[in-house]
Amino acid sequence: MKCPYCEADESRVIDTTHDAQGGIRRRRECKQCGRRFSTYERVLRATPLVVKANGDREAFDREKLIRGIQISCGKRPIPAADIKALVDRIETHLQQLGRDEVSSRVIGDMVIEGLKALDPIAYIRYAIVYLGLDNLTSVRNIIDGLLAEQGTTPSRGGGTPPAEGAAPGGPGAASA
Repeated sequence: MKCPYCEADESRVIDTTHDAQGGIRRRRECKQCGRRFSTYERVLRATPLVVKANGDREAFDREKLIRGIQISCGKRPIPAADIKALVDRIETHLQQLGRDEVSSRVIGDMVIEGLKALDPIAYIRYAIVYLGLDNLTSVRNIIDGLLAEQGTTPSRGGGTPPAEGAAPGGPGAASA
């Protein structure tokens, strides 16, 4: 292992730890300059090619997937570790499929389900782009579906529901 500081070829392993995904983190010390550094080893498993909607094929890009999810999660209280865990689950699932190619739709569906469990706002942001929602009615239908799953009654007026005992139309409403 080459030292990142002096580029010497010899180092000694000080500590080794294993993570849940099968990776190995090694703490090393350079024998020449004495500085310490960490390395991370991960088993390289083959991931299938991603078949896009237009028929193009490209290699699965973990970093691209993380960036896309991070955009949906922007300014939301979602730890980076949760995003990484979601991408880890997706990548592991794709590797376990054992196929040479997988539709981008499979990946998108897994992302949308993961975001739904992680954060409803990030889910809606992703759904707008992924599902091609192009009008407010379709966005409202997604929101109403989420609210129904959470056991909350959706408000059709766009604001707060009327106070108990208040007329449904609010002040100044015509009565029949």
